[in-house]
Amino acid sequence: MEKNQPSAQPVIAAAARQLTIAIDGPAGSGKSTVARRVAEKLGCLYLDSGAMYRAVTVLAIRHKLPAGSPKLTALVQECHIKFADNGKTVLLDSEDVTTCIRTPAVNKQVADVAKIPEIRKEIVKHQQRIGAEGSIVAEGRDLTTIVFPDANFKFYLDASVTERARRRLAELRSQNVQTTLDEVEAEIRMRDEKDTSREHSPLREAEDAIVVDTTHKTIDEVVNFIVAQVQVSR
Repeated sequence: MEKNQPSAQPVIAAAARQLTIAIDGPAGSGKSTVARRVAEKLGCLYLDSGAMYRAVTVLAIRHKLPAGSPKLTALVQECHIKFADNGKTVLLDSEDVTTCIRTPAVNKQVADVAKIPEIRKEIVKHQQRIGAEGSIVAEGRDLTTIVFPDANFKFYLDASVTERARRRLAELRSQNVQTTLDEVEAEIRMRDEKDTSREHSPLREAEDAIVVDTTHKTIDEVVNFIVAQVQVSR
């Protein structure tokens, strides 16, 4: 899926009606880039669910707590996570943690934090709070099924494993990470298995979600399709 430049102005003033647009999909399906672009076009807040789990991981590291610690769950209950600059900035208790949530230490531990059911339950509450505050485009792996089951619009983005691996490989190489397509594809298959088989909030298609195969589509094509679906229903 090729990248193109986002348009400068929102296509729709979302303030006319509060919108919740939820987008789910496996790793490499394009959901993060698409969701961000759709939010820009519709004038909505982009909610990056992965960034929220990363913010919690920052808490775990700073307080030297294991992922399954009840103390960490208590910290998640008490903290305040917020997005600014249309989702570009992540605030944890008013501190800008946009940069530190992408550190190697967080990368290494975030998966362990995100799989804890008690943590996921608390993050869902934070996500629903943000959704209640205004129009959003939210993406993740359980947004259409668990977090926003009554979303105005639901989309499930998918692509072939080979294509998703190709996209991830290009991303890694741009970061000077040396690996092979076979290795990346194996990692994605393993991630898919974990996401779809976990007991709490598994990745799956919501029955009323619109499925979009992005394998042979550009970002613009997917973004324009989603925006068109919203426009038609308004």
